[in-house]
Amino acid sequence: MTTSEARIKIFLVDDQSMLRAAFRSLLSQQERFQVVGDSGDARDAVNRIGELRPDIVLLDITMPGLSGLDAISMIRKVHPRARILMLTHHEGESFVEQALKAGADGYLSKDSDPVELALAIDAVFKGDPFLSPKVAGVLLGKKRAPDGSTDIGGKLNSLTPREREVFQLLALGKSNKEVAKDLGMSLGTAKKHRENLQRKLDCHSAAELARLAIREGLLKS
Repeated sequence: MTTSEARIKIFLVDDQSMLRAAFRSLLSQQERFQVVGDSGDARDAVNRIGELRPDIVLLDITMPGLSGLDAISMIRKVHPRARILMLTHHEGESFVEQALKAGADGYLSKDSDPVELALAIDAVFKGDPFLSPKVAGVLLGKKRAPDGSTDIGGKLNSLTPREREVFQLLALGKSNKEVAKDLGMSLGTAKKHRENLQRKLDCHSAAELARLAIREGLLKS
C-alpha cells in the first residue's frame, strides 16, 4: 500500500500531547497507517472526526470535560462508519463493559506490547472485535455480583451520558449555574441532574462526587 487512499486513516484522541506524539511516531513506522489528525479534547475531536472521516479512532477514556466513554455515541452520530478502538490505561471490567456497550469496536491497554496496537487496528478495520489479552483476562476471570448488588461499577453504569457529563463537572467543583452554562441547559435541568446523581450514587456533596470520580478514573487526582 503506497498511496494515501489505500492506507488506514487514523485519528488519535488523548489529552496527553506526548503520548499522542509517541503513538503518531509508532504508527508512522507502518506504511499502511496514516494518522490524519489528533486532539487532546474529546469535544473538539468529535467535530474534527466528522470532517476528516477517519477509518479508525483511537480513543482514551479519562480526559477533561468529556470522557472517552461519552464521546463514543457522539462520534457514531457524526461518522457512523468509524471503527472505535479504546486505548487506555484503565483495565477494570466496568470500563470495558461500558465502552463495549456504548459501541466501541475494541479495547486495548496502554500497557500492551506495541505490536498489539497494529494487530488491534487491523482487526477492527476488518470489522472484527478486539480485546487485548489483559482486558480479556479481566472479563473472563471476573466474579459476577449477585442480583441486587449496589456496587459502584453498577451505579456508574446506570448513569446516562448526560448525567456522566454533569457528574464530571460537579466533581470538578462547578456550581449548578456553571454546569448549566457549560452544557447548554437550563438551571432547572442542571439541578434535576444533580438530584438524580446524588440519589443514584449516594453522594451528597461535591467532595464526595470528586472522590468517587477520582477513584473510578473519570477524573485525575
